[in-house]
Amino acid sequence: MKLSYKDAGVDISEGNRAVELMKKSVASTYDENVLGEIGLFSGGYAIPGAKAMEEPVLLGATDGVGTKLLVAQMMDVHNTVGIDLVAMSVNDLICQGAKPLFFLDYVATGRVDAEKMQQIVEGVAEGCRQAGCALIGGETAEMPGLYEEDEYDLAGFAVGLTDKAKIIDGAKIQAGDVVIGLASTGLHSNGYSLARKLFFDHLGLDVDGEAEGLSTTVGEALLAPTKIYVKTVLKLVEQFGVKGISNITGGGLVENVPRILPEDLDCVVQADSWDKGELFRFIENTGAVEEAELYRSFNMGIGMVLIVSADEADAVLRCVREETDDIAYGIGEIQPGSGIVLL
Repeated sequence: MKLSYKDAGVDISEGNRAVELMKKSVASTYDENVLGEIGLFSGGYAIPGAKAMEEPVLLGATDGVGTKLLVAQMMDVHNTVGIDLVAMSVNDLICQGAKPLFFLDYVATGRVDAEKMQQIVEGVAEGCRQAGCALIGGETAEMPGLYEEDEYDLAGFAVGLTDKAKIIDGAKIQAGDVVIGLASTGLHSNGYSLARKLFFDHLGLDVDGEAEGLSTTVGEALLAPTKIYVKTVLKLVEQFGVKGISNITGGGLVENVPRILPEDLDCVVQADSWDKGELFRFIENTGAVEEAELYRSFNMGIGMVLIVSADEADAVLRCVREETDDIAYGIGEIQPGSGIVLL
């Protein structure tokens, strides 16, 4: 008997079928700058607008989805985590004012199921459409023995473009500036190890179950996709003198905002100045997690922070409310200090 790759657990034909199913979703993200088609050994992208910049700079960001994938696998819902994957990278790019150009994904699994892979990549494509960037390539790796048959992991990276002179790095932040928060859509893609322990182990809830205070099932609340802020933030960067931007991911407000603060300034946040949303109210009301841990592990309803001068704050808030689908709050101010966040 002769051995084949399929005997070892890798089905090349199913992988090829998955690629065929993905093609329409991938092509839906293409713009006039994409060079070539899916299936080539690398993805090509012409850099638009670079000639108009004094010193064009490419910025890159990479991330995964984390243990939120376990919730998706528990629910057998796979068409949203791709949005999370894109969001985690493009939301980082815009913190320095870069416009996302293109994205590449990597899917690792124990067994390729073409329909499941198509669902995952459709989520990635939807994230790219929301971010206005092209999905120009990716990789699906079938690795039996390293992953169980129904398990998979996701990673990806995005590349963006800005003018070097316009990079936002927080250097212009000063005392008296206003802190504006953009509402999150829930946990986004951070803190899921703690969330799973709280909901499934401590509270004994099930993904298909309901809980008082939640308008959806537990699983639906936990699986809500990460908000992609690209269009809103780039609009604000174009119209206003935004001084600093922070993506509120792992570490919450407490650890992410100081990354953009000068060492002699504090960000003073008023924790009662925004609507945290029903999921975070539910988590708070359980009393199972200390308040300090909540703000260090979760975004607590604020997915993105922007720092602007006091004389532009009202106009920024009005722009968000009237011209975008985001929700914005004035949540604090910058004061002399030592580069920490005070709640």
